[in-house]
Amino acid sequence: MSHELRHLVALTEQYVSRNGVDAEVIGFNHPDALLTAMEAERFHVYVLDIVMPMVSGLELGKAIRRIDREAQIIYASTEPQFALQAYAAHPLSYLVKPIGAPQLFDALALALARVATAEEPCFAVKTLDSLRVVNMAHIICCEYSNHAAIFNMASGETVRSRTFRENFSEYCAPLLRERHFLQCHASFVVNMRRIERFAKGDFTLHGGKTIPIAPKRYAVVRDTYMNYLMARTGGQVNAR
Repeated sequence: MSHELRHLVALTEQYVSRNGVDAEVIGFNHPDALLTAMEAERFHVYVLDIVMPMVSGLELGKAIRRIDREAQIIYASTEPQFALQAYAAHPLSYLVKPIGAPQLFDALALALARVATAEEPCFAVKTLDSLRVVNMAHIICCEYSNHAAIFNMASGETVRSRTFRENFSEYCAPLLRERHFLQCHASFVVNMRRIERFAKGDFTLHGGKTIPIAPKRYAVVRDTYMNYLMARTGGQVNAR
């Protein structure tokens, strides 16, 4: 039900905000939309209903578990009789509606405590005085300047590499192998998860930083980003 979906999304966003969790909350109104989004995006925590169109929450949970054995699944349903069947997907919790903040917050706290963040891909940056290992999910963008790479992090920190001889694309190859990173300019690689605004000449990223899009790359960049958005949202993208 759309109003229940909005309620759960709002509560989850409230939890994320209150606890300073670096996370994005996305609501899906159909199981097919979520399955499509999973082709482009990895999620850590799933809050699933049981009774849904076409595919039940029980079947969806099993599908998620086949793809990702480490994902944390929380069921939220008006039907307590499905609880035993739900455990085929090894969920973390089974919450019975109506769901209040304390009930959901306790489940989310446990889920996030179990998220295997160590499995997130990392990038090793040789700086002037040390070797920094940064979580790729926390990189907003990477910029090439004076034969060095500058990583802008979600925390607001910047990490500058030592100078290197290879070209920027070669240096960033580990980033570009991840589906959510995109080289939009000879000197910039962006994390598409962190894009807040897309214009013909630039991207505006989380925190307000503006990154140029090279005119010669615009068509490829536009198509890559739109395909990413469509896969992530199940095709629900409005653009002109």
